[in-house]
Amino acid sequence: MTNNYSADKQWFRSKDGKKLLAGSPLTMFTVSSAGSAVLDAIESDTPLPAQHRQLTERLSATGAIHPRNVAPCSPDQVTVVIPAFIHDEEDQVALQVLVDELRPLRIVIVDDASPFFYEIVKTTMVRLEKNSGPATARNTGLQHVESPYVVFVDTDVQISAQAVLNLVGHLVDTQLLAVAPRVETVKTKSFINEYESFHSPLDLGPNPAVVRPLSRVAYVPSAVLACNASHLHQLNGFNEELRVGEDVDLIWRAVENQFVVRYAPTTVATHSPRRTVRSMLKQRFSYGSSSAVLDERHPRSSAPLRTHLFFFVPVMLLFLGYLVTAAIALIPMFFYFALTLRNTGMSLLQRTRITWWGLVSTTKLTASAIRRVWWPLFAVASLVTTRPIITWSFCVLIPTLFGLTRNKPRQPLSYLVVRSLDDMSYGIGVWKGAIKRKNLRCLLPVFTVRASSRR
Repeated sequence: MTNNYSADKQWFRSKDGKKLLAGSPLTMFTVSSAGSAVLDAIESDTPLPAQHRQLTERLSATGAIHPRNVAPCSPDQVTVVIPAFIHDEEDQVALQVLVDELRPLRIVIVDDASPFFYEIVKTTMVRLEKNSGPATARNTGLQHVESPYVVFVDTDVQISAQAVLNLVGHLVDTQLLAVAPRVETVKTKSFINEYESFHSPLDLGPNPAVVRPLSRVAYVPSAVLACNASHLHQLNGFNEELRVGEDVDLIWRAVENQFVVRYAPTTVATHSPRRTVRSMLKQRFSYGSSSAVLDERHPRSSAPLRTHLFFFVPVMLLFLGYLVTAAIALIPMFFYFALTLRNTGMSLLQRTRITWWGLVSTTKLTASAIRRVWWPLFAVASLVTTRPIITWSFCVLIPTLFGLTRNKPRQPLSYLVVRSLDDMSYGIGVWKGAIKRKNLRCLLPVFTVRASSRR
C-alpha cells in the first residue's frame, strides 16, 4: 500500500477542518482531530501521520483521495490475456508488436475463431472453434491464469510491460477488483485519428477516480483492464451473454458486490481507432444499443442523467427558453442547498460554491443527454413548436464550437459534422435497444433527493 495520496478534484472542507465533502458523488466524512491532521497532510502533500491507514483506506475506497507513486508488482505475479480476432496481416503485425512490448510477462492469446491464421511464438495460444465474442475469449484466457493478477489487453492497444506492472501495483489493495489506465488515441495526421484523440469513449481524461455507476467516471473500458484473478473468479468473470457492454457489466457487478474499481490515468496506453468514420459511428451505435440490456441487469445505472431535481428544474427551464422562470427557480434552489448543507460545517461561501458547481455540472450533463439520447424526442416535439429544435441546436452547437476553439482541428467542417453524428449515432443505438428490449427506463433521468451521502 502507498503512503502517498492526492485529493480528489471535488474536495470541500468545513471551517473547523473536521468535516469533508469529496469524491463523486459527493460523500460527507466526519473526522476527529487526528483525522483532520491526516486531511491537512493530504492537502499539503506532506508525510502522513503514523495512524492514517484506517482513514485513508476509507477515503480511498470512496474516491475522496487517490493513491500516488504506487510500487510496481513483480513480473511473475502477472499474466496478460489477449482476446484476438485477426482479420488480416496488418492485424497480425499489430498483435506481434503488442506481444513484443509485453515481454517478459507471461502472455495468453485467445484466438476467437479468426478468419486469418497466424502464430505468435513464446506465448500460450488458445484457439476457439467458433467466434464467441470478447467475454468468452477473456473467460477462456482466465482459465489459463495461475498468477494472482490478470491483465486483459485488446489487440488494437499499445502498452509496455513496465506500464502493466505499474498498473497492477494498485491491486495490492485487496478491496480492488480492477484498475484501468488512461487509453489515449494514437496521434497521426488522419482526420479520424485526430477526432478520436479529442473524443474517444476510451479516453476518460486526466483525473483519477473510483469507478461507479452514474458518477464522474461511470465505467472503464476493457481495452486494458488489470484484475485481481481471485476476485474475478468470485464474480464468474465476464457475462458471456453480452457481445457489447460486457466490460461495463463486470464493473457494475463488482461495485454491487462491494469491490472497488479504480481509474488510474497516471498509467497510459495508446489505442488505434476505427479505420473509417462509418465504422466509428457503427461502434458508437453498438455502445448505445447496450444501454437497455445493461439497465435490465443494473436498474437505472445506465440512465442518461443523474442529478438533483432542484438543479434540473432551472436548467431545463433555461434550455427551453423560459429565462425569467429559470431565474426565479434559482432562488429556492440556492436557499434549499444553503440550508441542507449547513450540517457540513461549511461557510456560506463554500456552500454557494458547492451549489454553483452542482448547477454547472447539471447544465453540462443535461445538454449531453439532450444531444445524445433525448434528441429524437426534441425532433418530434419540434413539429409542434420551435422551442425544442432551438434547445437541441443550442445543446449541439455550443459544445461543438467550444471544441473547435479548444481543439483546433485541421478540418473544422468535417469536425462539426462528425461531432454531431457521433452523438446522434449513440442515441439511435440507445433507442433501438430500448425498443427492442421493451425497456424505456434507460431513457429516463435519475433524480436524487439528498445533497450528499455520509461516511
